[in-house]
Amino acid sequence: MAFEFPIRIYWEDTDAGGIVFYANYLKFMERGRTEWLRSLGLEQQRLRDEVGGMFVVSEANIKYLQPARLDDELIVTAELQAAGRASMQIAQRVLLKQKQPTDTPQLLCEGTIRIGWVDAVSMRPARIPQSLIQTIS
Repeated sequence: MAFEFPIRIYWEDTDAGGIVFYANYLKFMERGRTEWLRSLGLEQQRLRDEVGGMFVVSEANIKYLQPARLDDELIVTAELQAAGRASMQIAQRVLLKQKQPTDTPQLLCEGTIRIGWVDAVSMRPARIPQSLIQTIS
């Protein structure tokens, strides 16, 4: 089951045409991944302080399907797709929350984000601690 995180669209999220600026979907996905990790007890600052490493985005593949607009309520999902020794691939979607609870949310944007584990000091790739992989899996 995918983790879900709600987001509302504000003026600052839109462009001159009144739709969400395309790069903001990456911000929304970042928030969704961060809150997903937090829900698993993996706060990123604490990981850096206590484990000495951190996740960084190494690749993003995004497909835009429909625009979001001012005041829309969105749902951002995050779900582990694959885990390796030094990186993970996260599947993410941005959905338009429907007005009626029985309606199906509309897919606006989807993509995969690869996050790599690096040493927080040297910023060099490192192995993801096994305990983190177990928690995330």
